[in-house]
Amino acid sequence: MKKILIIYLLLFSNLIADDFKLERIISGLDSPWSLTFIDSQSLLVTEKPGNIKFVNLKKKTIKNISHNLKILEDGQGGLLDILHKDSNVFVSYSEDRSKGMSSTSVARAKLNIEKLDFKNIFQAQPPIDSGYHFGSRLVIKNKHLYVTAGERGQGMIAQDYTKHPGSIIRINLDGSAPKENPKFINKKKWLPEIYQIGVRNPQGMSLSPYDNKIYLTNHGARGGDWFGTANFGENYGWKILGWGGTNYTGTKIGPKWKPGFTKAIKYWVPSIAVSAMTIYKGETFKEWNGEALITSLKDQSLRKIKFNKSKFLNEKILFKGNIGRIRDIKIHESGDLYLLSDKGELWRMHK
Repeated sequence: MKKILIIYLLLFSNLIADDFKLERIISGLDSPWSLTFIDSQSLLVTEKPGNIKFVNLKKKTIKNISHNLKILEDGQGGLLDILHKDSNVFVSYSEDRSKGMSSTSVARAKLNIEKLDFKNIFQAQPPIDSGYHFGSRLVIKNKHLYVTAGERGQGMIAQDYTKHPGSIIRINLDGSAPKENPKFINKKKWLPEIYQIGVRNPQGMSLSPYDNKIYLTNHGARGGDWFGTANFGENYGWKILGWGGTNYTGTKIGPKWKPGFTKAIKYWVPSIAVSAMTIYKGETFKEWNGEALITSLKDQSLRKIKFNKSKFLNEKILFKGNIGRIRDIKIHESGDLYLLSDKGELWRMHK
């Protein structure tokens, strides 16, 4: 009887632990891609066609902010990630490099809710005529800016350390290359901005407040999405490795993993089309502290990943199909979660 009671209590506690509410805050956004908080009551949202919106959470109002970015919206490209830090605004975007050529680029501006005067601090070289796989997320760790740069559908370019596409970039906040980067330590032939190579289309990145590591999510091809860490001077193996996936034609790419390459914490086969992620720390869902929250486009889910260092422990789908394809997730200072849907909606997840 005592054993049955313990099992019942454990099941009941798990039920309570994952209890939450979803509240739609605003709608009518045009292909929203990323959000960043300015303060407890306001945030900025990027729209893929090139707009930056100022959102007042209390009043539930939306205001357009003008800017000077030269964006080429092409396929998956457009205005992508946005990050506010210490009165500065950083954005990643597909920059129009003329004649159909574009690059995953990063620009910086002083915060101004009327007009943002951006200056480029990074351009992925070379520019490429492709509407695929820009990445692109931004994270600040200490005094460095990390940037995910997709391989633009070019496959083995991700193994070419003399080109930026298909790599994790680390730069100073002014765009210069840190002297602690791999090129200056043990990878003399690498471009100075490259931190890690061998990624395909990384659309999620977050800094853990627990171990101070950078965590990533990355799209595979037909299978082979993964969740893992950014590691100094290492190689995730695309397109030598297939991470469990195949080409869209069905042909084999390569092994899931082999020694000499970075091994992800978790793989998904078939793909779920992973997008944004965060490592949760907050009061609202304090039972989730230290766990990864990962969003999906394909199955429109929010997943909770429990892991210990590099070891995957378990995965739980918190919800699926409730708000559409989920493009971004951020933690409010209260501990509530805010999510962007491709339906043009901003949602709040709370208890």
